Parts: sequence; C-alpha cells; structure tokens
Amino acid sequence: MSDAHAISRPTHAGPLLRVEDAALISGQGRYVGDIRLPGQLHAVFARSPYAHALIRGIEAEAARELPGVRAVLLPEDFAGLPQPRVNALLPGMRCPQAAAVPLDRVRAVGAPYALVIAENRAQAQAAADLIFLDAEELPVALDFAAPGAPALYEDLPDNQALSYDFACGDSLPDEATDAQLSLALPRVSPAPMEPRCALLAWDAGDQRLQAWLSTQTPSRAREDLALALQLAPDQVQVCAPDVGGAFGGKASVFLEDLMLAWAARRLAAPLLWQASRGEDLLSATHGRASRLQGRLWLDAQGRLSALQADCEFALGHWLPYSAAAPLRNACRILPGPYRVATQRVAGRGRLSNAAAVNIYRGAGRPEATLLMERLLDEAAAASGRDPLDLRLANCWTPQQLPADLPNGQRLDACDLPGLLRRGAEGFGYAARRQEQARRRAAGELLGLGMALYVEPCGQGGESVRITAHPDGSYEVATGATAQGQGRETSFALIAAEVLGCAPERIRVRQGDTASCPAGIGALASRSTAIGGSALLRAAQQLRREIAAGAGLPHTVELMHQVAHEAWAAGCVMLQLTVDRDSGQPRIEALHWVDDAGHVIAPRLVQGQLMGGLAQGLGAALMERLVYDEQGQLLTGSLMDYALPRAEDLPEHISLDSLAVPSQANELGAKGVGEAGCIGVPAALMNAAQDALRPLGLAVPDFPLSAERLWRALQGADKT
Repeated sequence: MSDAHAISRPTHAGPLLRVEDAALISGQGRYVGDIRLPGQLHAVFARSPYAHALIRGIEAEAARELPGVRAVLLPEDFAGLPQPRVNALLPGMRCPQAAAVPLDRVRAVGAPYALVIAENRAQAQAAADLIFLDAEELPVALDFAAPGAPALYEDLPDNQALSYDFACGDSLPDEATDAQLSLALPRVSPAPMEPRCALLAWDAGDQRLQAWLSTQTPSRAREDLALALQLAPDQVQVCAPDVGGAFGGKASVFLEDLMLAWAARRLAAPLLWQASRGEDLLSATHGRASRLQGRLWLDAQGRLSALQADCEFALGHWLPYSAAAPLRNACRILPGPYRVATQRVAGRGRLSNAAAVNIYRGAGRPEATLLMERLLDEAAAASGRDPLDLRLANCWTPQQLPADLPNGQRLDACDLPGLLRRGAEGFGYAARRQEQARRRAAGELLGLGMALYVEPCGQGGESVRITAHPDGSYEVATGATAQGQGRETSFALIAAEVLGCAPERIRVRQGDTASCPAGIGALASRSTAIGGSALLRAAQQLRREIAAGAGLPHTVELMHQVAHEAWAAGCVMLQLTVDRDSGQPRIEALHWVDDAGHVIAPRLVQGQLMGGLAQGLGAALMERLVYDEQGQLLTGSLMDYALPRAEDLPEHISLDSLAVPSQANELGAKGVGEAGCIGVPAALMNAAQDALRPLGLAVPDFPLSAERLWRALQGADKT
C-alpha cells in the first residue's frame, strides 16, 4: 500500500483560526506599501490621454524643475526594454514585436509613456501632471471591431493574435437548431482591495535587483525582471509580502514593473509605486470582454446531438503572460458537463486600443458555462422539456468518469447527476415550480434558474521544501503563494496530518524567491490540488527518511508534477423576481452544491465559495467597464463602476457539498476559488430569462441591472 493511501486524507472541521489572521486583523500586516528603505523615492507614471496617437513630442521641462523631482524618464530612456513574456498556450499565437515603451505612439488611454521620480508621492504626481504629450490622434480599434479596423501593430495587420479551432463527429445537422443565441460579456475589473504596488531596489555593488511586488507569481516575476534587465535569475529577488487580493489581476508583471526596475538600476535608488484605484481601473488588466455565439441540436429522444460555438475575445493593446488563457479555457471546456457527439468550437482573440485583458477569477470558465447553460435552457423551452430533466438526460454519469474527451481534455471523476438531484432536493425545485405557477398567475415576474458546471483546476507542477528541526518543529517553503486564501493554514494542516504533529508545529513560508523554491504561484484554483499534493509527497518522504535514521535537521525538496488536471464541478439553483415597474431584480433563494474533491479545511472552502459568489453576482448584476467611441474610459472610478456590497447578497443562501475525490492527484483535491464566478452568473441569467419568458422578451446581456431589465421590459408594452 502506498503512503498516499496508508494515511487518512487530512481534513479539519473544528474551530481552527487561520494562522494568518492575527496579524492581518490587528493591523500588523506587511504589504508592499508598508516597506521603507533608506533613500527611498516615489514614482508616478504619466499616462496617455489618447487611445491611439502618434507622438510628435513630449514637453517635460516644467516637470523637471519642480522641487523634489529627481528624474523624469521619457520613452527614449527606456530604449531596449522588451515587452513582458507571453505564455504560448495556443498554437500559432502571434505576439506583437514592439518596444515596451514605444518612441512613436501610444495605443491606449492610460498607457504609461513617462516616469517621474521624486522625494515624495505628491511631488511626483504634481510633476507628472505638468508633462505635455504632443500627439496626432489616429483611428481607434474598439473591442470587437469589424474586419478592416485600424491596426495597432504593423506585424499584425488584422489585430488577430489568438485562434482556436476544434471539430469532432459528423458534419453539423442540416435541420434547424433547437437553440441558438448570442451573448456579450462586458469588461470587468478584478478590483482587489489592494491596488497594484511595487518597490524596486538596485544594489550596484552586488549587481542585484530586489523587488517587493504585490503579485501572485513571484518566481515568474523574477524571470521576467531578469529578462528585462538582461540579468541572471539569481541576480533578482522577488518578495510578495502580504497581498491584499488578486483574482488574476496580479498574475503577470506589468509594463510599470519593468519600467520601475529599469529606472531603479539607472538611478541606483529604491523606487516605490502605489497605483491609485483610478489607475487600476484604467490601466490594470481587465477581465471577460467576450462575445459568444452558440447553436445546439437535439435528437428525437432529447439527447444533445451537435454543438457549434464561436467565441470572440477582446485582448486590449498588449498581451500579458496569460492573455491566451481565457479564450483557451472557454473553448476547451465546451460542451462542459455534457455528452455531445458532434462539436465545432472556434475562438478568436483580437487586439484593441484599450487596456489589456487577462485572466480574472474564472478565466474562460464562466464564459463556457454561461453559453452552454443558456443553450440548455433555450433548448428545453423550445422542446417543451423541463430544464432539469434535459440536463439529467445528457450529463456524464459517474461510471463514465474520468474520461478522455475528443478535444484532448480529461474530465475528472465527479457525480454530475448527483449534483443536479442534490441541488434540486435542497432547493425544493418541484415545489418552487408549483409556487412559480401560482405567483405568475397573480402577475409576478418570477424565474427559476440553474447551472451545472465543470471547472479545470490547473496543470503542471509545484515546488515544496520541508525541513524537520531537532525541537520537533517543521518548516515548509512552497512555490505556491497566498493572497488571502488561507494557504498557510491549509498547508500546515496537510503537513501536520502526515507528520503526526499539531498544526502549530508547522511554519509555512511562501512568496519570497530567496527563501522558497522556484514555483508557479496561485493561479487557476491549482494551489491545493497541485501545491498541496506536492507537500503531501514531500512530507511522506520526510517521514520515511527520518524513520530510516536521517539526522536532524533534515530537508526534503521536490517539484511535483501531476499527470492530469483536476476538474471541480457544481450545481447552482436560484429563484429570482423582476419588478415590473422598476426592473429591479431580487434573488429570493440560492442553493449551491459544490464538488471541490477532498476538502482540507471546510471553513476556508466556505470562505472561497462566498467570496466567489459575491464576485459572480457583481459581474452578473452591476459591473461593467465602458469605453466610448474615441476609446476613452467612462467608468474610471468607483462612482461609475459598481462593486457588490454586503447588502447586495441574497438573504437566503444555502451551501451544500457532494464531494468526489479527484483522481488526478494523491490528495484528491479540486479547486474551489473560482467556482462562484462560474456557476452563479449562468444560473442567474437563466432565472432572469425564465422570469421574462412569459412576456416573450429576451434577457439582456450582463450586467442585469435594474435599468437594463427595465429597458427590456419596455418591449412588452410595445407588443
């Protein structure tokens, strides 16, 4: 029997407090903005007021003359600085070949073109405000522009950088579809509590760069900074101290990080940059920004026979490291939890004169789920079938999983029919349908919606190092990182279970490339499934070697690769009313059954579920970044961009679990951090459409705000 099965998988359901919390809730956290170094200066970027323009000149003398200003760096001062790396997730990707800070043009409102260094932040900002950009405006390529739109880069005349094409089965049917629809998801902002922040310091004597970054990926950032400055990786140290949220928005280095590193070496002084909320809305990466079209066919028995899907993603004016991930995920997940013999799935990603689009909590998973679940509901309505029954008839069964899918994906073990039945039972689905009929007869607009989802949770490997000390304590250093998920707590629980000690005897280190092995970081809901499995193996090896007589202190270090990707799953059901007079939506009840595989700490999982639910509702009901026809951002502050608050959450939320251990890793764990952004929006849109269906109205695109639903309802008065 292997060690993986000789011990029980660790689970902690008691009143354990997160070990991270004592410092954080008492104001003793250590964020990048809290760090002070001798001789530290402050940096502020001058940003383009134009969406697309040729640079004729930059007037910076007035800025240089202000008190406290140490330097004003212009595009020519960054000559030779390369653009950040891009992960070639899709074959045939075409990345623009251009300087990081172009000499001749700006390609988006908010793009940094100059950097001011001063003794304090106020001085730097005052100087940046005096810099004048003399430019000739060029035509603007908006998101989803038609062919022939202005090209952003000469080597990409059609602005297309990404593509995905997959087909299997017979040709698409000739007969009319049972369901077809088009959806558009607006740009949204990750909006973590802590905006982007960076502190860069150059040691001229040792020729080393030290960087404190609010980042999800310290090891990747170290590689990117080393490449930008043409240094060896061991000449760069990256430390991510406490990080106040990320959600994908801190997964890649930004141009600002590279410019700061370049300037820190040039000036030989520590440079601190703290983005404002407005800067993050304007120039940090955005999420979603997609348009989806789908067609679905059923056979006479109500089985799904064919699916055609076209997914178009806006990319913005530059490609972050994970730019291809949302499009790739959306396309490879389809048709989600369902068996469909014939499939045609295509995706395209095009550049535009706007902020870059990158991964954001879900990263393509919400798009795939929304398209498929909306198609299922439309097919059910067109064929006179109950949407629950249609899903039960077409989802994979537990006996069929794990399964290798035609598109090369391997769907993990889960109980999809069980999730649906458990969800329907906990939600009271049959009784709510009867209640719906009564309330509709009384004139209410009431809808029931559901969504069944599957969620791939990251590929590859993760690093770990664990050391046993003579005093009976242990130290774990991991390449996984934390931005509020409770990683230190869950990893301590995993190690303590294997080593037979109290969790308090385990110290977990993460986020510092000087003291932790090089790893991947926190992305794609992968940290427990992959990083936790790496720790499980290392702890098992450490236990064996100590039992065999290894002296103390004793260390085991490894990089653990998983052969397959864990896939989580879940089912969301909700009841929603729409006020006839105002369009105000109200969620009366929400029931959610999640399969996160083997759970280490249920309270941490619940926190991830509730946080994801809030963000999923935000995207579905209120969040939308808007550009005008000139490429100007109209939603540049939280006065214009709505985020969910506590009062926006439904009063009646019930969470349940139907966990099937993953077959993709020894821990049996699956991801959970992105689930709320995947299942909740799709169920909500289906409920809204169900509410409007008696009026013959189509539900509008997200966000389903009161105003947008009210405008949709006006169509009922014209019929």
